[in-house]
Amino acid sequence: MPDIPPVPVILGNEPGAFPRSVLAERHPAIIRQVREAFPYGPEQHRVLDELLVSCTEGVVEPLPADAHDLDRWKSWGIDGYVGRSWFDVPWLWSESYFYRRLLEAVGYFGSGAWQGIDPFRPFKLAELHSRETDEELAALDDLADRPEDEQATALLHGSLWGNRADLGFRLSDAEAEDRAAVPGLVADDSGTLWSLLTGDGALCLIADNAGRELIPDLLLIAHLLAHGRVERAVLHVKPYPYYVSDATTADVVDALRRIADAPGRAAEYGRRLWAAMADGRLTVRAHPFSCAPLPYADMPDDLRTELAGATLTVVKGDLNYRRLVGDRMWPPTTPFAEVTAHFPGRVAALRTLKSDVVTGLDADTEAALVAAEGQRWRTGGTHALIQARP
Repeated sequence: MPDIPPVPVILGNEPGAFPRSVLAERHPAIIRQVREAFPYGPEQHRVLDELLVSCTEGVVEPLPADAHDLDRWKSWGIDGYVGRSWFDVPWLWSESYFYRRLLEAVGYFGSGAWQGIDPFRPFKLAELHSRETDEELAALDDLADRPEDEQATALLHGSLWGNRADLGFRLSDAEAEDRAAVPGLVADDSGTLWSLLTGDGALCLIADNAGRELIPDLLLIAHLLAHGRVERAVLHVKPYPYYVSDATTADVVDALRRIADAPGRAAEYGRRLWAAMADGRLTVRAHPFSCAPLPYADMPDDLRTELAGATLTVVKGDLNYRRLVGDRMWPPTTPFAEVTAHFPGRVAALRTLKSDVVTGLDADTEAALVAAEGQRWRTGGTHALIQARP
């Protein structure tokens, strides 16, 4: 990206900054929640306590010498960060490594009885089976009689807003001059996104969260397949639990069953998705790089080749956005197309703003947001964007 002035990578050491609050407050809270959610034994409690002290007061410690993924983390830069404060290394790296150490602490990668037990599963299931999920799936009945393009728009915005989804739905005004007609959108390239889905080839959707965010992702895929906007879809999820609610293959299965077991129109979507999985029109991919503490600019060659062959890759959520554009404090008017020029193919981002990183805004939009809210608009989850690069 030679035309873009260099911008430093975000660290977690600035007092009062959002990244520091995540490291100093959110991570200890997650340790406590996980500890209380399972009847872990004394050894797991001991290691969780050590992790709590390490991530708030100590330094980055190495993985065990026999860790199954030690070579992978070496390639991801661990040797350069061991012995340094968690706050003084790139924020994206320290967050990712925290979740890797948390899984180790509860025995997820071990050989004992807790091997493979998702420490975040109770939180995911509670959301998946909530009253709000019932209401959102029931809203599909009201959507059934709408024109296809309105259904598509509604499902796109449901996927965009994730667990803030209002599947009742956040319909744009078809007559509006303003392309950001949905309240809270700071950028809206949905017209470009739709123009790229012409019915040929594959859609790659890089998922974010499980539960009430994954369900509208799956509903959107079902609609695109049923109406011939894509030939097939590949859903990229995490190979192991990550960032509390990030979707894994097990979460996809839970979500599919939840949709298929719902009454009304939702069950039809569930049957379509199940059939699409069976005949290969919908596949699930869990590439190791999905849990890498690195931006997508550093993706390995096999993943780069796969995404280059897609008609469009849709990147979901805040964390994936940070990895897409680079976890840096870009001026918000930095062109989205320039910071994603590294990406191997057409790409679109659907993201609710929950961290400081943002690009692709026009100057008037940024000025209005700052005048109204200071910098809170960046992190509060009350604003979202749809950005696309053909």
